[in-house]
Amino acid sequence: MTRLARLVLVDSHGTPLGVLPPYPVPVPWWQESADVVDGARVHFGLDVTILRILFADRPAMPGGTVTYLAECAAAPAGAVPLAEAGVDPAVVTAPQPHRAPYAQPGGPARSVAWAAGRLEELGWTGVTAHQHRTWNLSAIWRLDADGGRRAWLKQVPPFFGHEGAVLRRLAGEVRGRAPELIAAGPEGRLLLAHVPGTDWYEADLAGRHRIGETAHGIQLAALADLDALAAAGVPDRRGARLSTWIRETLAPHRPAVDEVLPDLDERLAAAAACGLPDTLVHGDLHPGNTRVSGDGDPVVIDWGDAYLGNPVFDILRLSETVTDDAAAGLRSAWAARWRAAVPGCDPERAVEALAPVAALRNAAVYAAFLANIEPAEHPYHAEDVPRCLREARSAALTTTVGG
Repeated sequence: MTRLARLVLVDSHGTPLGVLPPYPVPVPWWQESADVVDGARVHFGLDVTILRILFADRPAMPGGTVTYLAECAAAPAGAVPLAEAGVDPAVVTAPQPHRAPYAQPGGPARSVAWAAGRLEELGWTGVTAHQHRTWNLSAIWRLDADGGRRAWLKQVPPFFGHEGAVLRRLAGEVRGRAPELIAAGPEGRLLLAHVPGTDWYEADLAGRHRIGETAHGIQLAALADLDALAAAGVPDRRGARLSTWIRETLAPHRPAVDEVLPDLDERLAAAAACGLPDTLVHGDLHPGNTRVSGDGDPVVIDWGDAYLGNPVFDILRLSETVTDDAAAGLRSAWAARWRAAVPGCDPERAVEALAPVAALRNAAVYAAFLANIEPAEHPYHAEDVPRCLREARSAALTTTVGG
């Protein structure tokens, strides 16, 4: 599906410079910035930094014509004034309380300078930065240096601010199974070591089993670390805290939680009685959130959604988008690992009880995003809340609390 990028240009002080005509980019996902940056160079001979989305011609991605705010030193001859292009200058210049620092003019340059400085302190030379992605959940830059060295700058909003704490704890417990944190800085900046390999979006069933094994090892290692993780700011959604958080977060949305899943608390109590220990939950354990090189163990990345809670939620995510038989096999292998680690527990019954809760929790996650990002970026997530509420209601019809 084609994406057309249209750039509204500003300088490093936020002064509007003009608007460029739309141009095609090959990747349809709006948050992917690298090809937008490359396209501006190819079509206009212009080096830009993408700051944020302004608006799109469709309610949700992928594809369509997407208008971005982009920073550059000076506008090319082909740029037209904002008014002539039908862009309200207030959309560009008006402040917004939920705007990320990296979405403001000058913000990316300050973050890149911070990361380059940390690397230079470690003896790196010739550091260059390449924008990879930017949206309300993160800004990601690839940092290349002399000698083929590579690192990554990731900057996250406050609601993902605990990712650095997670990575620090995992480095001491399961080194090599999560990205190495080189440094953490202000405004959500994380400097990460390069993880060789590729993002494993196309993992086959055997690959998903490998991911499940790796995640289980991480969760076992984290069992002794939960209080320290909570003290470091990792959201604590153990026990009744999850119900409270779901209800509070979804309160502005309809239908209400009790209409979608009236036995929420009963299901949480039933799952707790199954004997599985609370642990560190990744929160979004799909194959694309791992990297793999050859036959090596996968590395689990993107820990911003992590929280403390029931490990069922990760296997439910990992076993999505596969056949029923494949999902059953993934869950059976996961259950066997937990029964070996915690004799007497009943993982299958916990899965049955929490299947609709997982979808309801996902709805709350997206609702939390919407409550903490600027309105222009709501199209990224607005359709996800009602979708997940429908999935929760549907799952409740096919599962029982008692298993």
